[in-house]
Amino acid sequence: MNRHLYIITGASRGMGLAIAEQLLQPGHTLLCIARATNEALAVQARAAGATLVQWSQDLALGFEASTRLQQWLHQQDGASFTSATLINNAGVVPRIGPLSDADAADLAHALRVGLEAPMQLTAAFLHATEHWTAARKVLNISSGLGRRAMASQAAYCAAKAGMDHFTRCVALDEALKPHGAAVCALAPGVIDTDMQVQLRGADATAFPDQHNFATLKANGQLTSPAEAAARVLGYLARPNFGADPVGDVRD
Repeated sequence: MNRHLYIITGASRGMGLAIAEQLLQPGHTLLCIARATNEALAVQARAAGATLVQWSQDLALGFEASTRLQQWLHQQDGASFTSATLINNAGVVPRIGPLSDADAADLAHALRVGLEAPMQLTAAFLHATEHWTAARKVLNISSGLGRRAMASQAAYCAAKAGMDHFTRCVALDEALKPHGAAVCALAPGVIDTDMQVQLRGADATAFPDQHNFATLKANGQLTSPAEAAARVLGYLARPNFGADPVGDVRD
């Protein structure tokens, strides 16, 4: 049986949880990294015959998380895996409002979780698996807001724009290697998650686009986490994954 390794951040809820659930298959090993573990996911893994490892890890401590990941990967038998994939899914929306009203610690936390940790985890993953024969992929969950500016969302937009651009750089790095990884920063569309609740519930006087997000929900234009996960995994499975280092599931 082919064995496939998936490392997923933010897999305890939302689309990250849906991605993990859909990857619970015989022969699959999942390492899920989030602030909290999910017992229901563990039950599903046992029923599906998949191997599940869950870490309770604060991704604001990206150095700690990436060091732990690199050590764990060095302990694995790389030759036993047909493929190895890192999915950087975790992210946070800091307090919504103009940058002039932002809290410095809140900004730092958003950038650590949304940009610094993905870079550190990607570096650890690529270094630890560089000599594996397995096909390797890095999927960074980005956002349309990394490509379109929005008032009162400076930190989130900056983190996602940074994710897009560091992915472009890594793609150039990996293209120079004989067994380089395929990498892509992918926008998953507009999903009905806690983030959307946060955006709809924001103070309209501080967030000019609040009404637009409320309208998306009212008009049934949000994708469910399960549907979004299926689209993302479908994109990941494309034979030409990584041909474009920045993509959108709607393309």
